[in-house]
Amino acid sequence: MRFRKIIQLTLFMITLFALAACGSTSESDGSSSTTGETNENEGAITIGQINWPENIAVTNMWKAILEDEGYDVELQLIEMGPQMSAVAEGDLDVAPEVWLPVQDKNYYEQYKDEANFFEEPWYDNGKVGLAVPAFMEDINSIEDLNENKDTFEGEIIGFEPGAGTMLTTEEMMEEYNLDYELVESSEAAMITSVIDAAETQEPIVAPLWKPHYVFSEVDLKFLEDPNQSFGEVEEIFMATREGFDADFEEVSEWLTNFKLDDDQLGELMIDVQDNEDNPMEGAEKWVEENQDLIDGWME
Repeated sequence: MRFRKIIQLTLFMITLFALAACGSTSESDGSSSTTGETNENEGAITIGQINWPENIAVTNMWKAILEDEGYDVELQLIEMGPQMSAVAEGDLDVAPEVWLPVQDKNYYEQYKDEANFFEEPWYDNGKVGLAVPAFMEDINSIEDLNENKDTFEGEIIGFEPGAGTMLTTEEMMEEYNLDYELVESSEAAMITSVIDAAETQEPIVAPLWKPHYVFSEVDLKFLEDPNQSFGEVEEIFMATREGFDADFEEVSEWLTNFKLDDDQLGELMIDVQDNEDNPMEGAEKWVEENQDLIDGWME
């Protein structure tokens, strides 16, 4: 009886191995088929996205435009540091928002030989710095912060670590010898804190940038920056992985031609913000209303 069970178990194991071998062969055949499908689907483009208002607006805009042209577009939510690394390694096609010459200079220096940074910006009127509510009439310069440390409880309210502006803020704090803590959170949490503080007349200081819808929500002001730690005018560039321009020559030309001014970007951000639960809907609305501008990029 025991011997019969051993024989049965042996036959069962042989059957399992045979099935596994068949499965392996089947998977191998399927892999070849999948590779063929991937080669046929050369329209797949991955674009990095960061949870910033202008970034969400622009990435959804490009998704809407490119999908209208028949491309399969995937937006990958990924913070700035990993995003630039992914572009340099060829794992991500497009990083749409690189602030230069100051905010993202570290990433540019690190990856300039491994990624393609566009020569011309798509937006040329950016501003970055520390901002406080406008009602704080006695706080007008970064140099005023140390003597008012208690007012701000020794905290600068920041957002995601690794963002270029956060790295620049850390450098700025050393340059001005600020005895403050840079509090890490998220862009959404920081903006909520700024709006709440401004509306309730509470002090707050945070690294902010224009373009950003928060400046239309509440009355804020940038602090003077005598050392120009945050630079003066910042420009926003795109970066793509090496070989993207050869794989997607047409799209690469469209991205190169892409330009927005303050009014155009502001309207796009408002349309997307008005459709916060479905940003693509807001982007598609803007695309439909600005087709002549888009046609100019795609000539």
